[in-house]
Amino acid sequence: MLSALRIRRQILDALLTHARRNAPHESCGLLAGRNVEITMFYPAENAASTPSTNFEIAPRDLFRIMRELRAADLELLAIYHSHPSSDNSPSPTDIATAYYPETAYIIVSPRADTPNPIRAFHIRDNTVTELAIEPR
Repeated sequence: MLSALRIRRQILDALLTHARRNAPHESCGLLAGRNVEITMFYPAENAASTPSTNFEIAPRDLFRIMRELRAADLELLAIYHSHPSSDNSPSPTDIATAYYPETAYIIVSPRADTPNPIRAFHIRDNTVTELAIEPR
């Protein structure tokens, strides 16, 4: 099982910037690369009916991003979203809707007082395991 993700520093910065720019709404998107190293950041529109407490990647963005991943021969490595007003650990909804068990889930906190603003998780069969993030 996956225990760590390698993520380029500029992508870590972009995740935090995207979360802060969209607060108080949740930001969301996909992250891609190869061999558990995230090299590409794909922000998306949050199309949820309650975007401040949920996220849903807009279908047009999802289709566009997946086409780009296939064309570039990249792997979908993570799905990310932010928790602007709560802890950046998986919520019951996050766990219940973790439909991609082989993909990491990254949760970003835009709040300045959060000690670890970007966290990654493996969610499978309602079991949550935190993954280490290795900046590159």
